[in-house]
Amino acid sequence: MRSKLFFLLVLLSALHWKAQSQYDTMPRLSEQGFLAIVRAYHPVAKQASNNVLIAKAGVTIARGGFDPVLTDNFERKRFGGDLYYSYYNPELQIPTWYGVELYTGIENINGTKLNPESSVGQTSYLGASVPLLKDLVIDKRRAALQQAKLFVKQSEAEQQLAVNDLLFDAVAEYWEWLRAYQVFQIFDASEKVNLARFGFVKQEVLQGNRPAIDTVEALTQLQQVQLMKTDAYLKFQNETIALSAYMWSQTGEPVALNENITPDDKWKDQWVSFQAPTYEEALTLSDNHPKLKSFGFKLDALAIEKKLKFQSLLPKFDAKMQLLNKGYNVVDKVSAGFLENNYKFGFQFVMPLRLSEARGAYKQAGLKIQNTVLDQSLTQLGIRNKVKTYYNEVFTLKQQIVLYENAVQNYYRLLIGERQKYEIGESTLFVLNSREQKWLEASQKLIELKTKYYKSNAGLVWAAGGLK
Repeated sequence: MRSKLFFLLVLLSALHWKAQSQYDTMPRLSEQGFLAIVRAYHPVAKQASNNVLIAKAGVTIARGGFDPVLTDNFERKRFGGDLYYSYYNPELQIPTWYGVELYTGIENINGTKLNPESSVGQTSYLGASVPLLKDLVIDKRRAALQQAKLFVKQSEAEQQLAVNDLLFDAVAEYWEWLRAYQVFQIFDASEKVNLARFGFVKQEVLQGNRPAIDTVEALTQLQQVQLMKTDAYLKFQNETIALSAYMWSQTGEPVALNENITPDDKWKDQWVSFQAPTYEEALTLSDNHPKLKSFGFKLDALAIEKKLKFQSLLPKFDAKMQLLNKGYNVVDKVSAGFLENNYKFGFQFVMPLRLSEARGAYKQAGLKIQNTVLDQSLTQLGIRNKVKTYYNEVFTLKQQIVLYENAVQNYYRLLIGERQKYEIGESTLFVLNSREQKWLEASQKLIELKTKYYKSNAGLVWAAGGLK
């Protein structure tokens, strides 16, 4: 009897060592390695990065409003042998940041039937157009460029937000995949134990040491464990498929996760030393949440829009002046002094009498800012509530894990004690199987609690906007 029990213990140890050795040689996928792949190659991460590049391209477009513009006009009319007119006018316009527009050009006008205002022959000019009221502080070109720069910062914040959400979903799926694998490992090991026990019981029955009904009891337990093992393996396979949805290649192709790849098992004992953020740290981190940063940039852009709409309440009053000179060298005129001779000067004044459109647009801009501020306040409250909720989960789960680890150890002690009693004939196989079933259920519950703990830790950082 004792020799058989010793042989059984040696067999179980060998099976455990063999399974562990095979597991050690399998390629493993750690959480950090998995997230590195998601960050680098997932389409959502790439799309978020492309959105930043699109916003930067928008800045280039907005800068186009300040590009110098070269125009060249040429027109000639000859009829009945007469040259009515010949007009040639290349001009260079240079917009500036402060709304002043500089321009210079030359004219060559000839013909027999010209506008009396035209200067016959070769002339050159250098001028400027200056807004004195409307568009003096800001105009559409300056507003577009300022807003485009803000949109780059906003798109960067939205990129962080998209990556934050993506990594949270990926982390949650990784831990579900890991949990499914660990549950499968438990039933795989339990199957080996029950196979050995079934063989041992059959030998005992043949030798007359056990009643024949024990073989039915042992076989029923073995079949139950095998059924749960196949169910656990099915769930692991499905979780592997779900995890593969986050695996993409460098070329943008989806990658199916190899079934031989297993999760890292270091997490089982690292939860004690794992340092989750404190509530104060999470709240501090949440103050820089990408969503709140995005609201801040949106408010800055709306403030620029409101400033631009205010300009529509002002009358348009522009001054325009040109220095003129015969020939193609207007610099001679500049060096000779201003406003002495050969110049063109004027004003333009435009003002709608009711300003209905301007007043309505300015009011709309103010209301948009108010709504955005309200959205920002609601979002900030929602973020703080999520941080508090996940912090409570982390704190509670850590306490539950400590309690349940002790419970699992106690279930295991009861199982060992019942096994010893069964070996000396003071217990039944039914009671031993019941003890084993309780230990299996408790082990699964402990894995589930630890999985929830790691997911809640990730949720806490996610709620604060810190996954990146």
